[in-house]
Amino acid sequence: MEDFTINEMQDMQRNLQEKYKDKWESIGPETGKNKLLWMVGEIGEVIDIVKKNGGTKACSDAKLRNDLVEEMADVLMYYNDVLLCYGISAEELKQSYSEKYKKNMERW
Repeated sequence: MEDFTINEMQDMQRNLQEKYKDKWESIGPETGKNKLLWMVGEIGEVIDIVKKNGGTKACSDAKLRNDLVEEMADVLMYYNDVLLCYGISAEELKQSYSEKYKKNMERW
């Protein structure tokens, strides 16, 4: 399987947003905060799986692992919504991530 890019995820999110535009709040800077809060909720669901079962079991038990991966996908969906809300491109993210990586590599 080839890599799953941020551009692909954002395209998929745009398709979802278009399909549910009459049911979901629109994508834009004014709704970015709400998308962040929804993402934090999904992160909480990931944490609950690991907290209740331990990391090893969450990785090795097939059902728990499936639940963990599904919740991580939810996190990524909201993460990409946030990027779309604020108009952050994959290229901008890559540049900023790379710069932050370099700073962290030189930190200690």
